[in-house]
Amino acid sequence: MAPVTYEKVSKLFDGTAAVKDLDLEIGDGEFIVLVGPSGCGKSTALRMLAGLERTTEGRIMIGDRVVNNVAPQDRDVAMVFQSYALYPHMTVYNNLAFGLRNLKVPKQEIDARVRKAAEILDMGELIKRKPKQLSGGQRQRVALGRAIVREPKAFLMDEPLSNLDAKLRVQTRAEILKLQQRLGTTTIYVTHDQVEAMTMGDRIAVMRFGLLQQLGTPEELYTHPRNVFVAGFIGSPAMNLVPAPLVDGGGSNLIAGFRPEHMTLGDGSPDGLRFDAKVEVVEYLGNDQLAHLVKGETPLVALLPVECRLSMGDDATFTVPRDKLHLFDAETEQVVHGGG
Repeated sequence: MAPVTYEKVSKLFDGTAAVKDLDLEIGDGEFIVLVGPSGCGKSTALRMLAGLERTTEGRIMIGDRVVNNVAPQDRDVAMVFQSYALYPHMTVYNNLAFGLRNLKVPKQEIDARVRKAAEILDMGELIKRKPKQLSGGQRQRVALGRAIVREPKAFLMDEPLSNLDAKLRVQTRAEILKLQQRLGTTTIYVTHDQVEAMTMGDRIAVMRFGLLQQLGTPEELYTHPRNVFVAGFIGSPAMNLVPAPLVDGGGSNLIAGFRPEHMTLGDGSPDGLRFDAKVEVVEYLGNDQLAHLVKGETPLVALLPVECRLSMGDDATFTVPRDKLHLFDAETEQVVHGGG
């Protein structure tokens, strides 16, 4: 286990910055998530840490050791990819043991590590099977096991759940969290899924166009987004972001942001922000209803209890508490006032 540090790290491909001036300190034993849309630089940042890409500028440290010029196999990190990359002709046992054999680890220690990893991941009964005899979730557990047996200073995970179906993703997400808490290994996890990021990370680093947009706990990012991009990216359903005059009298150079779950039906509190909108579509979710609205030509979304059911074509009044309102500068897209 060790802390990981990026100091002014940049990566250029053909003159274009995939990652630019990345400063990031990851604590010993911390679970940090790099999240953002495709092409934001999150996987490139991870691959530079793994040694699979060279840095153009800056330095990367694992513990107190600069690793820019250290070969991947000597960095003492273990990577779990989107593809499981298991050897199809080998049993689970041999897949887990393969890397250790290459490192000339003694046979007895290999056996002990493999059986310990199998126990941790509850896959003792799978040890003699080959990958074709395993489900997608079981294959992913083997891929995790291969990282565990290395006993590395850090786990690097690049979209490891994207090949699983929705139910299995949720289940495996919980397994990875329990595993990391049990082992206490520093973990850097890359995903494009903000729900995955919110539910897994001790802290989240939101990236866009190679730049770090904001770093913080899930609560900090949800409650106090630093700019329009983070506000719209973090949270499900996404935050409503509209020209401020559409819902409030002043602030022509401002963007108003408010979350669908903070909207209420009716006049609400006297000091709330009130506006009318027309219902276009209603999605029934059991305890809640997701109402797709339009005010003028601007779409909005409200997440509401089902007690007062809305229907297509309804005209309704909605209220947002002013302490939940976020205001952003329309030109810089930076926050000027954050909601509570």
